[in-house]
Amino acid sequence: MSHIPYGRQDVIADDVEAVTSVLQSDWLTQGPIVPRFERAMADACGASHAVAVNSATSALHIACLALGLGPGDWLWTSPITFLASANCALYCGARVDFVDIDPRTYNLSPDALARKLEQARTENRLPKIVVPVHLAGQSCDMAAIYALSREYGFSIIEDASHAVGGRYQNLPVGDCRFSDIAVFSFHPVKIITSAEGGMALTNDAQLAERMALFRSHGMTREPAQMSREPDGPWYYEQIELGFNYRMSELQAALGLSQTTRLHDYVRRRHELARRYDERLASLPLTTPRQHPDCYSGLHLYVVRVDATRRRAVFDALRAQDIGVNVHYIPLHTQPYYRRLGNASGTFPEAESYYAEAISLPMYATLTEGQQNRVIDVLGRALLA
Repeated sequence: MSHIPYGRQDVIADDVEAVTSVLQSDWLTQGPIVPRFERAMADACGASHAVAVNSATSALHIACLALGLGPGDWLWTSPITFLASANCALYCGARVDFVDIDPRTYNLSPDALARKLEQARTENRLPKIVVPVHLAGQSCDMAAIYALSREYGFSIIEDASHAVGGRYQNLPVGDCRFSDIAVFSFHPVKIITSAEGGMALTNDAQLAERMALFRSHGMTREPAQMSREPDGPWYYEQIELGFNYRMSELQAALGLSQTTRLHDYVRRRHELARRYDERLASLPLTTPRQHPDCYSGLHLYVVRVDATRRRAVFDALRAQDIGVNVHYIPLHTQPYYRRLGNASGTFPEAESYYAEAISLPMYATLTEGQQNRVIDVLGRALLA
């Protein structure tokens, strides 16, 4: 009985050839392939600029820095997300708060955000940045969040780590119509991979320039950015405190090769999601709701089961070598965030979701036979 993970990469001969060609070239880092990957992703999403880095975590960090987040500022995000969506603020010395989720989409709720903003204005603690997270690949209601940003004056970073290849209001996620910056992840379990890697997209040339500066030590060789005339062609200046967040040519070659199959991968995920929807309809669980404004990237397929049965169902699937998982443990309940003053019970929709959620296997190379096995074991566990 073969193992079925919840997600996995699909690396084919074309990808291997692309990486091998880089290994045989003159450039393993800071060569021509990273800019080509950036351009391909910007074009695919309809954004003006893209900055490739070594992880989506790094992309979130430099996005916060480019927007000027610092000590005394607040960043708000969803409690149902990976750690990096909030940690990026702490790296900048800022503070973090959370906004509860919509019980139907599991994304940050615009209604909860509006209520929290109204109260925060009276307390003079409005956020400088809000990070909506496109959980499982489905876009947040970005038009509503953007409208609130115009009223309350905050910037927006879309954490679209799950959503490359998705669409919102029939246009690509990542076009930054309703945000300052959008961030993608290319981790192996995501929709396309560069092994490790991330990217920040924006339509603002100055933000792109600042993010490119922060990803490489805060160092520049551009005369226009320097404090004085260069001594010679070797000259460079550090003008910010930056980091080594660069993406290698090897990673970019793999990512660039995979972009040619991006929409095929998302299309296949939708086929698998429809089969899940149909085959699970009679079982005592809740399947994911897809908002009519969204075409999800479908990084995850999350079902909800009765909280009193979740552990038993999870264990039954794992016992049959089906690698289900739970995405995510609410951030405000993590020990580190508890020490910062957060407490259980403050975001009830997030906590209710967490008590019931199971991520079923979802990846482009999942076969119908494997999917049938998942469904059969899940059904037996639920009806036991």
